[in-house]
Amino acid sequence: MPAVTVNATRMELTRLKGRLKTAVRGHKLLKDKRDELMKQFLDVVRENRALRKKVEEALTQAYGSFTVASAIMSPEVLEQSLLYPKQSVELGMSFRNVMSVNVPIYDFKTKSEDAGDVYSYGFATTSGELDDAVDALASAFQDMLKLAQIEKTSQLLAEEIEKTRRRVNALEYVKIPQMQESIKYIAMKLDESARSSTVRLMKVKEMILEKSIEEKREADEKVMQAFGGQSPLPEGV
Repeated sequence: MPAVTVNATRMELTRLKGRLKTAVRGHKLLKDKRDELMKQFLDVVRENRALRKKVEEALTQAYGSFTVASAIMSPEVLEQSLLYPKQSVELGMSFRNVMSVNVPIYDFKTKSEDAGDVYSYGFATTSGELDDAVDALASAFQDMLKLAQIEKTSQLLAEEIEKTRRRVNALEYVKIPQMQESIKYIAMKLDESARSSTVRLMKVKEMILEKSIEEKREADEKVMQAFGGQSPLPEGV
């Protein structure tokens, strides 16, 4: 018996066969999509690992230089040097479609093209280590932004892979087997009905034949009685 109730009719059988064909095709397409998403995801993960290592090294260098500058400069001078930044950044975002997943693309542009505008202080009262720290942070900013983009992309791809995997498993282990079982059940019921109809037709034919033979025998007896028990045909015929 199938897991769901179905009507054992030829129309239902045709409908289920069409749905099964569509489900099998959809299952193949979803598997291909899942495999391509996995490939894209692994590429993003490898890029994320390399970029994260680069950003961590840059931030470690910046923090080290800033620690040295903090030890050399007084807290008041250090705070005053970084209190009013000269440079500002405008952040923009667009989207790119990767296997029906809209992943973000971050881009930014600085207010000024002058690289020296990252230094918001004069060089007379500050140490060179502070310059190194600010320069390292400015250089790491673009990589940090790209790292955020890649990590968001990997998160969205992972969610889409999980959804696609669930759909593939639902089709492969639930929907397709249910439809195959229903088709097998309906085909068996239709074959059984066809055999029953054949048996009934044969029985009816046999009954009609027996009735015809009985009627002929009765007619022959009536004819013989009408001729005194003798056959109306000439002897030898």
